[in-house]
Amino acid sequence: MNPADNPYFQVGLDVLDRTCLIIGGAAEAADKAQRLLEAGARLRVVSPALCPALGELAGRFEHLARPWQPADLEGVWLVLNTVSDPELAQQVYTLTLERGLLVNTYDRPQCSTLGMAALVHPGRLRLSISTSGASPALAGQLRRDLEALFDGEFVEYLEGLAQVRAHLRESADRETRIRLLKELVEGFNLEGKLRYPENWREKVRALLGTAG
Repeated sequence: MNPADNPYFQVGLDVLDRTCLIIGGAAEAADKAQRLLEAGARLRVVSPALCPALGELAGRFEHLARPWQPADLEGVWLVLNTVSDPELAQQVYTLTLERGLLVNTYDRPQCSTLGMAALVHPGRLRLSISTSGASPALAGQLRRDLEALFDGEFVEYLEGLAQVRAHLRESADRETRIRLLKELVEGFNLEGKLRYPENWREKVRALLGTAG
């Protein structure tokens, strides 16, 4: 299988209190840093400089203000390389394999042992979106569209469901709990419609050199 076509095996990683390393300090690193911090990771970022978004998180992670070094892998459980440098990507990938560490290299599946999906996370909801490497741009657009769909009322609704579930665990038997929780979601429905770019088939064929 071509690494670029790998659909990956979808899982969630428990990074709570685990040391995770991000290489790089630009916008992509900021997005991953936010996600790791929300998941309770102990975060280390190695980069000579930090973008403004990462700077706003200062104090919540360890910052090594210099280029990456192999010694930075000591004591690390997960590595996310966000630097667009083929030689660095290969070096990091080789060393993480030798140490049995998980690694993701931004936009280089051939130098990764895990994939990063676009994430929709209003409130308690977590929806991962992946196109199996076919189009990260489309995954990003789907994420933005879905984020707009799940509004503040949805966040409030889901939080209410969580509170009721916790309450019923202490006050109702299993059958009653299941019945009441199902009643709370009866009538909920997700509706949508896909709209495609005009003449997308022709544009694809033209870019592939098969127009006409």
